[in-house]
Amino acid sequence: MFFIYKKRLFNNKLKFYMLNIIIFALFFIFSLSTFSYSWGDPELVDKITKAFESIEDWILKIATPAAAVAVGTGIFMRKFSFGDEERIRMGKKIINGSLFSYAFILAIDLILSAINSLIS
Repeated sequence: MFFIYKKRLFNNKLKFYMLNIIIFALFFIFSLSTFSYSWGDPELVDKITKAFESIEDWILKIATPAAAVAVGTGIFMRKFSFGDEERIRMGKKIINGSLFSYAFILAIDLILSAINSLIS
């Protein structure tokens, strides 16, 4: 039923596929946590959990400089646009997009930390 209305809900195929990937990833993470509590931390689940934690740490370490570079690029685009309104708009989009993305990454880290503290 959902796939019949996908053209109406999602004009862009990329949004549809990204939503499916996110739902699958959440289901995968939830199933790993369920298996780890029902079977008592098997070695494979422990390795996957450690891998996800290291990936999360790596993403947080990379996100801050990447956001700073993107904001700096947007500021320089606005500063050196010389009155070109398209460059000013593009600079604003870059700044807003990078700040939103960085805030989203920090919010996800906060939510995962809260969930982890509730489970432990």
